[in-house]
Amino acid sequence: MHTLSSPLLVLLVILLKQHTCRAEGIINGSTAADKAMQYMASVQINGKHVCGGFVIKPNFVLTAAHCNARGKMSVVLGAHNLHKTAKNKRFYIKNQDKLIPELYKGFETGNDIMLLKLSGKIGKGVKTVQIPSSNKMKMKNSTKCLVAGWGKTGSKNEVSNQLQVAHVQVVGLQDCQTAWNQNGIKTELPESVMCAKGFNRNGPSKGDSGGPLVCNGMALGIVSFNLNERYKQIIPAVYTQISKFLPWIKSKM
Repeated sequence: MHTLSSPLLVLLVILLKQHTCRAEGIINGSTAADKAMQYMASVQINGKHVCGGFVIKPNFVLTAAHCNARGKMSVVLGAHNLHKTAKNKRFYIKNQDKLIPELYKGFETGNDIMLLKLSGKIGKGVKTVQIPSSNKMKMKNSTKCLVAGWGKTGSKNEVSNQLQVAHVQVVGLQDCQTAWNQNGIKTELPESVMCAKGFNRNGPSKGDSGGPLVCNGMALGIVSFNLNERYKQIIPAVYTQISKFLPWIKSKM
């Protein structure tokens, strides 16, 4: 991404915010099978679900940086239905255990990744998901993937207490850029992202930020942002590309 002067960067952020939103539920998805995707995490503020996340090591959860908010943060693991969460699966996160890249300024400009260090190790009913081991890994366009979460499920702000899942497919960054430009966003997407598009107007929405984009059993992306729902055309959602942050992840863990 080309370097921008401060006034231009401010203008870019303002324009993006007018058209974009943090990806916060699964639209037109289906309820995940019981005990499926046991690496999923519910990131909560003051006991209320705000974002998704996923376990990559027994004591580390990966999510989006923009999920950090004021209030008492906790992570709930091993939950399929958030109303039936066992108390021993909740971990409270201290401020010093929220690890965010120094270059992060907002989800619109990239670096939208946060590593959460748990106060204890995961128990039974919780698993880890593999992430890339090399930044040279490439995923072919149209590769089918999964995205999941407990967020908004439709236009009436309904949310689901049961884990929802949707099938999406990888879209090349250039094709993704073109789709965004055709809808009035005349700027470059951050270089550290990847894109994926739903099949039947499905995909991440409000409440799914921080959840994983899982392709062939591996988490390749983190749900970051998409266009506002008033746009009728299906536009690829934007995900933080995990492979771009491997050195940072390894250094923090």
